[in-house]
Amino acid sequence: MNASPAPLPRTAFAAFDVSKSEQSDALTIVGLTVTYRTRGREREVLQDVSFRIRRGESYGLVGESGCGKSTVAMATLRYLPRNGRVKAGRISIAGNEVHSLDAAALRDMRANAISMVYQDPSRALNPSLTIARQVAEAFEASGATYQDALKHTADMLRKVRIAEPERVMDSYPHQLSGGMQQRVVIAMALASKPALLILDEPTTGLDATVEAEVLDLVAQLREEFDTAVLFISHNLAVIGRMCERVGVLYAGKLVEEGATQDVFARPRHPYTVGLLRCLPTSGRSKDTDRLDTIAGSLPQPGSITQGCIYAERCRLADERCRREAPPPYRMSAAHGDQMSRCHYHERAAELPRATPVEAPARSREARAGSPVLRAENVSKTFHVAGAALRAVDDVSLELSKGETLGLVGESGSGKTTLAKLLLGLVSPDAGSVIELDGTPLPPRVTRRNDDQVKSLQIVFQNPDSALNRAHSVKRLIGRALSRLSALRGEAREARLASLAQAVRLPDRYLGSRTRQLSGGLKQRVAIARAFAGDPRIVVCDEPTSALDVSVQAAILNLLADLQRDRGVSYVFISHDLHVVRYLSDRIAVLYVGRLLEIGPASAVFGGPHHPYTEALLSSVPTLDVHGNEQAVNGKTQRIRLSGELPSPASPPSGCVFHTRCPRKLGAVCEQQDPPFADAGDGHRIRCHIPVDELRALQRRA
Repeated sequence: MNASPAPLPRTAFAAFDVSKSEQSDALTIVGLTVTYRTRGREREVLQDVSFRIRRGESYGLVGESGCGKSTVAMATLRYLPRNGRVKAGRISIAGNEVHSLDAAALRDMRANAISMVYQDPSRALNPSLTIARQVAEAFEASGATYQDALKHTADMLRKVRIAEPERVMDSYPHQLSGGMQQRVVIAMALASKPALLILDEPTTGLDATVEAEVLDLVAQLREEFDTAVLFISHNLAVIGRMCERVGVLYAGKLVEEGATQDVFARPRHPYTVGLLRCLPTSGRSKDTDRLDTIAGSLPQPGSITQGCIYAERCRLADERCRREAPPPYRMSAAHGDQMSRCHYHERAAELPRATPVEAPARSREARAGSPVLRAENVSKTFHVAGAALRAVDDVSLELSKGETLGLVGESGSGKTTLAKLLLGLVSPDAGSVIELDGTPLPPRVTRRNDDQVKSLQIVFQNPDSALNRAHSVKRLIGRALSRLSALRGEAREARLASLAQAVRLPDRYLGSRTRQLSGGLKQRVAIARAFAGDPRIVVCDEPTSALDVSVQAAILNLLADLQRDRGVSYVFISHDLHVVRYLSDRIAVLYVGRLLEIGPASAVFGGPHHPYTEALLSSVPTLDVHGNEQAVNGKTQRIRLSGELPSPASPPSGCVFHTRCPRKLGAVCEQQDPPFADAGDGHRIRCHIPVDELRALQRRA
């Protein structure tokens, strides 16, 4: 047996803080400890964090919400809130000590050496200024004149693959899609050719194709400018694709670090294993198994004073772990050194990567019968500045009791508008039919009776838009429970506690206001509130996009459990096609308001596909947790769609997808709208290419 690697001495990480290494590093963090002062007490949110990023290198930082990932970024920028301070350690960017800089030097560093791209681009852009003015400011901050800055702005917008930079420069942020906004923010961030680019969840709100374009763009510009990247994300597949090295943060401590391939293929800390076990990987379905979750929740900052901070959630923990904090152990791996703060890191490497947990299977007969919800020839036309904008165009679909229908497509394809039509939040065009149990639903929710309103609920993508910031969590969920007249007193309190537990919302947050919660916690409150009234149909609009993988797994399990127990049906909208595949029974693919494909999830994902579906699936990064091979449904190369999504105000003639289709046949696609072709078993594809030919073409791809 090989000798166990010796623990690093407490000063081991200081070995790279001398001039030999630091001058060549874009970022060096040594022994960083950060505290927040709350209620008169300082709480450590980062403890003795050390890592470095070499010039031109991409480093991923992963962990659950609340682990301190964004605090690392804010400390690096010296943007900590007023109640936060660096208690110990130091940060160096390109050899310059960040916390020793005066105000002028700090401004210069932020303008020229470091840039950051945030999760929500709309919050990084000023709605009252044109794109030209905002991007030009970034160049002016680096010393360019205004005229030169405008020229550089057009050039940089071309670099970030904006086809008509002059038009975009004259636009305001609200006139651009989310993907376009994010590319503008990246252009601003790269204006100074920074030594370090920090990306904090930059693709969370983007659809699969735009996410793939943004990631390609970052990789290309990183190589061109030799820019180092600190990539913060809860999407492990994205980290696997983008980063050479990765650090795993838990409760403010770096518990594992190493080459991404080594850490994901052979993790040496039980927490890393737990994160990987939560992924809804290919072949997993709610009908065959449950997703693994990490038991328990994060400890409160500063609450662990001895022992391993992960001991209470760890399957390997014993008395030694609760008594002695593990030092950082270093061991050799296939692609370099690997560090783990675990006494039993060798045993951690042998933990199973998945635990088969059989979920009660549901037969098709259980979902048979009359549809609970039916939409026929549903359209919606908005009138904007005198132009007719057809957001949903003649869509027909059905939803059975206990079934999940996944809606997929790029941003702007009409998914959310269709959901709002079903809910009565907007009125459909004349001739549209929406029925609940065979009874027509009034077009507006204000005209629906209490039972109809209670039957259809929604979980929004952004919980901030759905939750009153002034109310406590307990009151928000409690008001939803008030719809159930049978619940009173202790029964009501028990139901509230049960809902909070189901969405993994710790009791300590029930008295909190939503403004005091993280984005992930807010979404859990929104989900609990939606299910409080025993709905029959729940529209889930990106309900897990803000959640880390462990909480996402718990939420997906919750949705599957509620469906099995209560027969609730879901319309599930998500950009994460792995999540859609896990939870959905059937998939509907929308493009510019048109339904291009619909069928059983296994058929839509397995093929043959519509060429648009094929492009979507090819864009999804997939992490093989057994070997870290980035493979997308067996393909080695992504299908890149040319151009932007057409405007619903002037959709293309013929097949609506022909302007971007890589398999376009010719004039027939431009002139004739294709009918639906039957691919068998309820699988229908709207394409001029015959189904058998599509199948043959996609097998050869």
